[in-house]
Amino acid sequence: MKRELRTAMVLSALVILGPAYASLAADPDAPVTEPAGRYYLVPEMKEGAARVATGRRQFKRRLAFSPAVGRLGEDDLFAVRLAFNPDHWLGYEVSLGHNPASSLHALLHTFNLQIRYPLPGRFQPYASAGYGMMTVYPGKAIKADPVTKNILAFGGGLEVYLRNDVALRGEMRNAVILGQYRGQEDTVAYTYLEYTIGMVFYRSLGG
Repeated sequence: MKRELRTAMVLSALVILGPAYASLAADPDAPVTEPAGRYYLVPEMKEGAARVATGRRQFKRRLAFSPAVGRLGEDDLFAVRLAFNPDHWLGYEVSLGHNPASSLHALLHTFNLQIRYPLPGRFQPYASAGYGMMTVYPGKAIKADPVTKNILAFGGGLEVYLRNDVALRGEMRNAVILGQYRGQEDTVAYTYLEYTIGMVFYRSLGG
């Protein structure tokens, strides 16, 4: 009985694996086809988790979501950004940041332009310039109303791609806050160094 069972198992294995073995023997370099019904929600994963396509990076018609942490002046900065690239060299980005401190905290919202020249490989530098508003909220110890000021920011950054749709992102900018002294009409500019590091996740809209 055991001999007949062993013989049946061997014959079954030959029937199942025989055609695949024959095709590999005929062409060992032939690509292995995917089982029917398998598909990738993230197409970039099909070719490997850490693979980056050759040639210049493609940015046209891509959305990007980027959480980041860093510093604004001497205080912490937490930011989230959403960008759309209508062309290979141009991106529009909306940024929302929170700058907490011991006695007060601030919310920043800016609209930024990203200018880049796409390069081949993993390293992609870019320039950034933006305009927005900063609202400063006094702490409970200070009885005062929130104050809103204009903010200009300019600088640049570097994206290091882990795969086609995910990259590490580092950015450094000068943030110029425009305000006025109480009782005076002259505009005063305060300049702070802003730097962040985070991730950026890309999704293509096609086209």
